[in-house]
Amino acid sequence: MSNYTQLTPQDVQPQATVLCCNCGVPMDGSTGLVMCYDCIKLTVDITEGIPREANVSFCRNCERFLQPPTQWIRAELESRELLALCLRRLKGLNKVRLIDASFIWTEPHSRRIRVKLTVQGEALTNTIIQQSFEVEYVVVAMQCPDCAKSYTVNTWRAAVQIRQKVQHKRTFLYLEQLILKHNAHMDTISIKESKDGLDFYYSQRNHAAKMIDFLNSVVPIKSKKSEELISQDIHSGTSQYKFTFSVEIVPICKDDLVVLPKKLAKSMGDLAQLVVCSKVSNTVQFIDPLTLKTGDLSSSVFWRSPFATLADSSQLVEFIVLDVDPTGVRNGRWLLADITVARASDMGVNDQEYYVRSHLGGILHPGDSAMGYFLTNSNFNNDLFDTLNTDSIPDVVLVKKHYVRSNKRIKNRNWKLKRMANEHKDLVASEIVDSRQARQEAERAERDYEVFLQELEEDQELRKTVNLYRAEGDRGDDDEDDMEEEDDAPEINIDELLDELDEMNLS
Repeated sequence: MSNYTQLTPQDVQPQATVLCCNCGVPMDGSTGLVMCYDCIKLTVDITEGIPREANVSFCRNCERFLQPPTQWIRAELESRELLALCLRRLKGLNKVRLIDASFIWTEPHSRRIRVKLTVQGEALTNTIIQQSFEVEYVVVAMQCPDCAKSYTVNTWRAAVQIRQKVQHKRTFLYLEQLILKHNAHMDTISIKESKDGLDFYYSQRNHAAKMIDFLNSVVPIKSKKSEELISQDIHSGTSQYKFTFSVEIVPICKDDLVVLPKKLAKSMGDLAQLVVCSKVSNTVQFIDPLTLKTGDLSSSVFWRSPFATLADSSQLVEFIVLDVDPTGVRNGRWLLADITVARASDMGVNDQEYYVRSHLGGILHPGDSAMGYFLTNSNFNNDLFDTLNTDSIPDVVLVKKHYVRSNKRIKNRNWKLKRMANEHKDLVASEIVDSRQARQEAERAERDYEVFLQELEEDQELRKTVNLYRAEGDRGDDDEDDMEEEDDAPEINIDELLDELDEMNLS
């Protein structure tokens, strides 16, 4: 037998209802309200006193936003930091409870930031309502004090002078891309280009020390610090100094031919003395093309007893590959092979052939062109080279595969690199005597930049360390057909390229 009693509709107590005084809709009378929720939202504005427009200050030089009263912070577009800055700039927001805040997309170049806010507040006694509204911020361009100082003389407090004593700028071109990728130049107040390197100027000493730490992690360097007294207050005992950090990069670059000291070669795993530089990072990596043995040289070990390179990439000679006979010995991407080559200049003249052992057996095929050092009958002013056994010196040392590039390929690349805005020193009075030498300097810089671009196209590992961007415009199909017939140079896949506009939106 059930203990529950079923209530009939007549037994249920009717709920008291009242009509809304505004729209006449029936509503619960137990709440004590005389107006429905929708009418309250229409008649009462809890966001009254909160402006719908505001301003944010932005420095177009260093791309930082002003957080009042005096702090300048770096905030990317549509980031949490920028949203927090915008909310702090909004007066009257503390009178309501913030539920949600989000950005509304705007054109990055419009200098407008739109934010949608959802807030809750008390409209009437014991009545909480929720409303959403939009606020538009106008980005006002101005100049921060740090950037203003950069246009005044003698305002820097620390300088980093980077130098490398080589005949080309390829190392600095690569270093420039590393700095841009990791935003290591953001604290600089100015960057100047000199004959042998770059000068970075900072307003604080710790910013320069931060750059030194970054350079230590990407290239082999040695650094030395010096200081100069600017002013001294004898009453308070305070002094102001200027600090200069002299940084020198190891003068060994990729593809250079090097003769190692005998003791150093033994300590690097019994490596041969005649080696090729295969990679430069925070250490220098060498490879023996005859045995595929590799060894790393740290900057501290090098500067203990420095030595010069035997030959650099400007002395490379083109060879034609006639035959390739792999030996089966492999070390990573390198494959040892016996290769028959002939100098391109000798083809059809004397047909002199050379039999060499090389680490490029995996990428060279008969009919290809290769760049290498021609050591037969060569004279080098190098003491370490004179100590080598002449019987162990090969006739040719191959370094890399040579690709033929057409002018159309060079002019119509589908990718590009970002560059730093450097201030060129006036070299006319001090170093460049006439306009002819100035033109030669400009041509050499352009040639070094083209060689660096070609290295990026050929070396996939090198491309992973830099940011490549899509170039404006597309190449026509006719041009692509012509390039396929005229050259065999590798192309960079479109998937490896970044969109500069998308990066601006993310940043």
